[in-house]
Amino acid sequence: MELLQLKYFQTVAGLEHMTKAAEELQIAQPSLSKTISRLEEDLGVPLFDRKNRQLRLNEYGKLFLDRVNRIFLELNEGKREIAERSEQGQSQITLAVSIPRVLPELLSSFLKQYPDIKFQQVLRSTTSMKSQLEKAEIDFCISSVPIEGTDIVWEPLMTEEIYLIVPPEHRLSRREEIVLSEVKNDPFISMNTGFGFRNLTDAFCHEAGFIPNIAFEGDEPGVIGDLVRQGLGIAFIPEISWIHHTNPFPNKLRIIEPKCQRTIGLGWSKRRYLSDAAQQFRQYVTDYFSKRSF
Repeated sequence: MELLQLKYFQTVAGLEHMTKAAEELQIAQPSLSKTISRLEEDLGVPLFDRKNRQLRLNEYGKLFLDRVNRIFLELNEGKREIAERSEQGQSQITLAVSIPRVLPELLSSFLKQYPDIKFQQVLRSTTSMKSQLEKAEIDFCISSVPIEGTDIVWEPLMTEEIYLIVPPEHRLSRREEIVLSEVKNDPFISMNTGFGFRNLTDAFCHEAGFIPNIAFEGDEPGVIGDLVRQGLGIAFIPEISWIHHTNPFPNKLRIIEPKCQRTIGLGWSKRRYLSDAAQQFRQYVTDYFSKRSF
């Protein structure tokens, strides 16, 4: 059994289509089909169900694919570790976040101590971050909901309160606190579907006995605040969003029922090799949040 056979199988299994897999691998389809057949002969079982030229990964194939994915993941991590140990690799940390507001001060203070470390940062939904962790494609993620999975570690960093902001002329604008059910008929301006914060606030509304009427969706708290100022709706805003904010959000209301909070945490995969730089960042993040009150 050769690595090339396993790579071919991994590609066919991902596409479940022999012609498309051959095109992606840039080899002749008959040659690819023979390679897969030889692999199945070596294993003594079929890996695909075949019907009318259609391929479907069967139970044996799914089990074997999981092992093959692990093999290539370990090989890739081995290459990364060797590059790090031989000083060929750059000191770069790959970070996915669903809460971009925490990054400017965090990264700025970290880079003052470690100016040679570079970051590759992406904004992702919770589902995407979990997938990237499971595939060991990123070093860390910072998310507002716990991420669970095989070999995934998620460490809580802080818990913050979630508030409601309303337009200046809103009927509740002079209040300091509310029961969430009081706004069940109001239009909401919300984060996009799929983001952890959206799932969390939808759950708050469900606990209060209603489904929110989403008038607008977005992915930037500052833009959401501007839409609220224009009177287009109300919005949930986490406490961290207005820390050091130069343009404070309007008419902040504390929600006394239900209890609206979220916990922010740092996640990583035990499968991914963490460089010295990555380990320094992990420790720094833990210390950073433990010393600050938000």
